[in-house]
Amino acid sequence: MPYPIEKKLVVAVSSSALFDLSESHAVFIEKGPKAYKEFQEANLNKILDKGVAFPFVRRFLNINKRFPKQSPVEVVLLSRNSAVTGRRVFHSITHYALDITRAAFMEGESPYEYIPAFNASLFLSANEEDVKKAISSNYPAGIVLPSKVNDDESEEELRIAFDFDGVIADDESEAVYKGGDLPGFNTYEVANAHIPHNPGPLASLFQKLSLMQKLEDDEEEKDRDYKRIIRTAIITARSAPTHERVITTLEHWGVSANATFFLGGMKKDRILTRFKPHMFFDDQRSHLESEAGDIPMVHIPFGIANTTIEQLAPEEGTGDWPALHPEALR
Repeated sequence: MPYPIEKKLVVAVSSSALFDLSESHAVFIEKGPKAYKEFQEANLNKILDKGVAFPFVRRFLNINKRFPKQSPVEVVLLSRNSAVTGRRVFHSITHYALDITRAAFMEGESPYEYIPAFNASLFLSANEEDVKKAISSNYPAGIVLPSKVNDDESEEELRIAFDFDGVIADDESEAVYKGGDLPGFNTYEVANAHIPHNPGPLASLFQKLSLMQKLEDDEEEKDRDYKRIIRTAIITARSAPTHERVITTLEHWGVSANATFFLGGMKKDRILTRFKPHMFFDDQRSHLESEAGDIPMVHIPFGIANTTIEQLAPEEGTGDWPALHPEALR
């Protein structure tokens, strides 16, 4: 019997994020859905190249290999393809030995509404419209941006980096900054340093990854030579004294990152090129840049850092994402 999905950390991924579908997409744009279907059927056994999210997904699934008894993670495919045209995607999944068994094929419709049905803490897609719809519905999602794909198959470690405001936490402080200036932001954050932030779009993902790391803590206690496979980082433009509220928030939630960088406005690429994450999440497109173009970047189109009112994702105008507590993660 499959391990209940309610007890897993689930990542949902679109076909376009997992594989390089640029050739197929060009056929669809130029010739339409009928030609697209014929193209996919004609190339059914031609294996798709790896997409931007592939190195992240492969390493994420490796967590189950380390913890087969708990089997704590799962990847679900959410696709705009039909089940017929999606066969090629599953042929490629099988070829690369990815343990992905659950899927939803929507035949041209956006799959974002099924994010909560699969208990997903993240939906990765290259389709900007789908992600914006998800965020406006208060579902955790990110746009996978184009980049070079580097996947060292001999490497097991999964490195994930997060911006803080508008990603892990809500955009309360960013709104203060946008509405005033840096001194006003500093004053506000120092005055509220003892008050934890409300959760942002990826708060649940970050907290559940922290639980995965606690499994690794237990293994390390048993075996001092245990080699960890999950490493997280927070990379924020904040600096002292506004760093204090970040620490307050993480302590209140009972989570932490392996590395935390308070950059005070430095370019994040200076850290990203050293940390080399397999995924970096930020709500500001201007921060999602690297000179080499080989760092997988994900834009979270949430809050004041983005433009339209539809991208602000509060529940019925409350400004709050669901509160985090241990029971919600079991």
